[in-house]
Amino acid sequence: MYDPTHLRTFLAVAQTLSFTQAARRLGLRQSTVSQHVRRLEEAAGRQLFARDTHSVELTGDGEAMLGFARRLLEVQEQASAYFSGPRVRGRLRFGASEDFVLTRLPEILEGFRYDHPEVDLELTVELSGTLHERLAEGKLDLVLAKRRPEDPRGRLVWRDDLVWIGTDRLRLDPDRPVPLIVYPPPGITRARALETLDAHSRPYRVVCTSASLNGLIAAARAGLGVMAHSRHLIPPGLTRIPDRAGLPDLGKVDFTLTHARARGTTEGAANALAAAILAGGERLRRRSG
Repeated sequence: MYDPTHLRTFLAVAQTLSFTQAARRLGLRQSTVSQHVRRLEEAAGRQLFARDTHSVELTGDGEAMLGFARRLLEVQEQASAYFSGPRVRGRLRFGASEDFVLTRLPEILEGFRYDHPEVDLELTVELSGTLHERLAEGKLDLVLAKRRPEDPRGRLVWRDDLVWIGTDRLRLDPDRPVPLIVYPPPGITRARALETLDAHSRPYRVVCTSASLNGLIAAARAGLGVMAHSRHLIPPGLTRIPDRAGLPDLGKVDFTLTHARARGTTEGAANALAAAILAGGERLRRRSG
């Protein structure tokens, strides 16, 4: 009933909320992406996206289709992997940024391990900047992390707003420096926060530095200050700082999958894990538990 090609296109649009970005990810023309979505909507008999010239949003039926599309594609990929010849095997060094500590990435990795039991998966959780450095040094094979604005490498998983967050009890004094909770260098959100405040001539002081997301969350929950974070990954107990607080806009942030430049014996395993992450990408926007 539902064409797998149309389902993959639907997931790409749902994850990027952009027909243009989905077309780039899939290597298709934008008109082809629109055609795939239209045919899936015809097959379902429901409108899956509410779109105009400025924005693309999932409808209620579109949200429901996310789960169905993911499961249908996962079953198809499992059958294909089973019957398609040599099994994927080897050692795969995978790096994921701290942003995904509280998401459902473990569910995706568990499914991957089930589908590819002969892959020796090694997981490294670190700052995005550190992961990209290790990838460039040949110490990792695949990285799921934020991308530096000047870095063109990587396959877009989704684009999100970078926002200021803190406890809802926090009150910022406009006449005092902004209290910042940040990752250490080379943290990408740290760099963006400092550069943005400098560009707006807004004084600040660092009140907490931690390489652990849990450490930053503890400081923010204690009301020590504010931190820059992805809008869709705001941890429990914290909230977006309202615009009336007067903090400058942080812009967008890209989460990408980036392969090592040297593609050797790990290429098959890296491609399989990348496909699993892209197929289940919307789960990365949801907290675990």
